[in-house]
Amino acid sequence: MFDTIDFQALRAIGLTQALVAQMFNLQTEASDRLMRVTEVQRDRVRLHDGHAEHIAQIWPTLRIALQIQDESLVVGDWVAARRDAALGDTCWVAARVPPVNHLVRRDSSGRRQALVSNVDTALLVMGAGQDFNLRRLDRYLALVRLAGVAPLVVLSKADLCTDPAARVDAVRRHLSGQVDVLALNGLDPASIEVLSPWLGEGQTLVLLGSSGAGKSTLTNTLTGAMGDAVQSTGGVRRGDEHGRHTTTTRSLHRCLAGACIIDTPGLRGLQVDADEAQLDAVFDDISRLAPLCRFRDCHHEDEPGCAVRPAVPAGRLLSYHKLQREAQRHEMTVLDRHRLMAEWKARGRVAKAISRAKRG
Repeated sequence: MFDTIDFQALRAIGLTQALVAQMFNLQTEASDRLMRVTEVQRDRVRLHDGHAEHIAQIWPTLRIALQIQDESLVVGDWVAARRDAALGDTCWVAARVPPVNHLVRRDSSGRRQALVSNVDTALLVMGAGQDFNLRRLDRYLALVRLAGVAPLVVLSKADLCTDPAARVDAVRRHLSGQVDVLALNGLDPASIEVLSPWLGEGQTLVLLGSSGAGKSTLTNTLTGAMGDAVQSTGGVRRGDEHGRHTTTTRSLHRCLAGACIIDTPGLRGLQVDADEAQLDAVFDDISRLAPLCRFRDCHHEDEPGCAVRPAVPAGRLLSYHKLQREAQRHEMTVLDRHRLMAEWKARGRVAKAISRAKRG
């Protein structure tokens, strides 16, 4: 176990009692130091001990153990770091503290990919202008709720929107008032005051949203780095406000108000890692109404006596159905996929035959 731990300094960068409890099962040496991962690169990671940053390499046995578990170190993890005189200022990451929570998505090949760990609040950043997309917001919200992380919707670029209050009302109606919604200008230092309830010392926030939504701009404002930006920012296309990936890696920074904030690149093709039952729990506005439907197996599509369709916004219901279909595909075996493909092909042949018969 660790010889000495500077709890006061580590609490300031997010150490909690739950994480301390997880530490006691680690196999460490007395000289090991507890640090937090602030950035992950290909062959090394950047760590923070509450006072300063350090560069570290991952111990081969830990790397292999993580690969066997199909896991990897991510920003927000807590680790045991070990000094090595032969490496100079560089140290080794010898063990990882099991995370309290982590955000996980599926990549394009269907494999699970952890994004960040040990987060208290997720700021779901969406532009109040043409970037405004409620169905994409549903997807990010599902990702966050599956991890047990509290969401906060942030409508950025409010200064460029003709009626930001209307946008806030639209989000609240779409989500039935379940989530806090704020509109702000990420360039304005007043954003710090607006977000102050979530920026207390020891809190960890993650920014999620599409490219060009203003995540890095907000990070620079909250960290007080506008003159010497910690995150590079870029413009957006004038036609649709889509941005380029100016942020290419996830990284953790200290805010002026004391919290830690993790900036992330925009996620292309975000697929949620969940089964159908988990999605029902995430879309609790739908699952609460489902028992009131006339039919027990109601899919809330075109069945008579459905209690969900009249009460839930159509866009929200479309998001639910699409995510449920994705979950079904993830749970299919190879044989299931082959059978489904054969069924689609058979239906296609029947449709073509009917079409030819009609033409004579």
